[in-house]
Amino acid sequence: MERLMIEPLTAEAFAPFGDLIDVLGPPDRLINAGLCGRHHDLARLDFDAEGRAGISLFDAQARTLPHVLDLVERHPLGSQAFLPLDGVPFLVCVAEDADGVPVRFRAFLTAPGQGVNILRNCWHGVLAPIGAPGRYAVVDRIGPGANLQEYPLPVPLLVEG
Repeated sequence: MERLMIEPLTAEAFAPFGDLIDVLGPPDRLINAGLCGRHHDLARLDFDAEGRAGISLFDAQARTLPHVLDLVERHPLGSQAFLPLDGVPFLVCVAEDADGVPVRFRAFLTAPGQGVNILRNCWHGVLAPIGAPGRYAVVDRIGPGANLQEYPLPVPLLVEG
C-alpha cells in the first residue's frame, strides 16, 4: 500500500482543489450596528444552471489515523462546502483528474473550526472526521441530474500524519 502524507492546510496549497474557509484576520466589514464582523465571500460556490444551492446536515462517523483511502468521488454539477458544527477536525484528501481517473493525490487535515469548499468535478475522499464523530453543514447542489461519480481505488493509499 502506498503512503500519502498529510501536509499543512493553507489557502494557497488547497487553491487548485477549492477554498479554505476560515476566520483569518479582521472581518471584511462590520454589520448589525457594529456588533458583528462579516468575513465575506469565502468560497467559490459553483452550480450548473439546473441546480441551486442547498444546505444539508451530515452526521459522520469518527475515523483514525493512519486512514485507508480506498474510494474517492466527485460532483460534476456543483461544488461542495463542508462547515464543521462541532469543531471536529476532518481529513481532506483530493486528487487531480487525468481523463476521468484521479491522480496525484494530496491530503490535508483541517484545524478545529476550519471548513473547505471543494470545487466542481474535483476528486475527493469521503467525509472523515478524525478522532470523534462530527456534524457538518454542507452547502452543495440540489437539483436534477447525476451529480455523484465514485471511483474505487485499485490500490488503496495509507494516509498518515
